[in-house]
Order: sequence, then C-alpha cells, then structure tokens
Amino acid sequence: MPTKPNPTSQARTTRVVSPEVFKQVYDSPLSLPGSHRWVTKDEDVRTIEKLLAIPEKSIGAPLWVSGDTRHCPKCGRETSWLDIVSSALTKTHQKALLVEVILGERKYVNVEVPRAIADLSCYNCKAPIVDLRSFKCHNWAYAHEALLQVIEEISA
Repeated sequence: MPTKPNPTSQARTTRVVSPEVFKQVYDSPLSLPGSHRWVTKDEDVRTIEKLLAIPEKSIGAPLWVSGDTRHCPKCGRETSWLDIVSSALTKTHQKALLVEVILGERKYVNVEVPRAIADLSCYNCKAPIVDLRSFKCHNWAYAHEALLQVIEEISA
C-alpha cells in the first residue's frame, strides 16, 4: 500500500494503482498540467523504439506530454517522449526500466507539485527543456493530488 505524500514536500510521489483508478486519471484532461497538451508524433515513437531496442510498432498507445512551451526554444522541434526517453537513458534510467514502464502491465500514477520535469534536453540539439510538466502512456500517468484522492475514494 503506498504511503500518503507529505503535503509540504516538493518531491514527486509515484504510486502503483488499480487499472480502474489509472484509467480515470489517464482519461482526464485535467491530469496533465501546463498550458499545452499533445501526443508524441509517430516518427518520434519509432525513434524511441530504436533507442530502446524494441521491435517497431511495439508502442501502440498514445504517448502524451504537457508543458508551458510545446517546442524547443533553440531548434523549434516539438518536444515529446523522445526527449524524455533520450534524457533518461543519458542521465537516469536503464533501457529495461523504460521498456517495462512503457510496455509493462503495472499501472503507475505520479502525483507531483506543479513543476517542470528535471534534467530534460532536446533530442535534436541538446538544449535544456525547462518547462515540460508531465508525460503519460498507457501504464504511466500524472495526476494532481486532489484528483487522485477523489478517484480513489469513489473507486473504493
């Protein structure tokens, strides 16, 4: 059972949730903070598959992102999951973990304070991306704490 986050904490909290709770968070447009919400282009999804060394068309579900700016301030490329994956592979995570998150069976919800995702850079030009706020795929979504609490209560 996940622990309740400290309301004064500035840290991101990740919770494993039931498929029902996950679906409600994933389907809610309010689950993505930021001024803009968009789906990663298919071309970028295919590049992600190559980076992760998984078969083409393995990723079929939409890969959503949101933020206050939709394009890289330096080269103008549309920000996407490709930036998240390439940055994570460079700085934070192993391929196996990213593949498990994107294609695995467990459902995760991140509950976060409204801040940008740290340590992201543009896949194309490597410029810092400072205002991408969230991302979600069929197994990983973001929620505002109040929304998650309401959904958990009505699902109980």
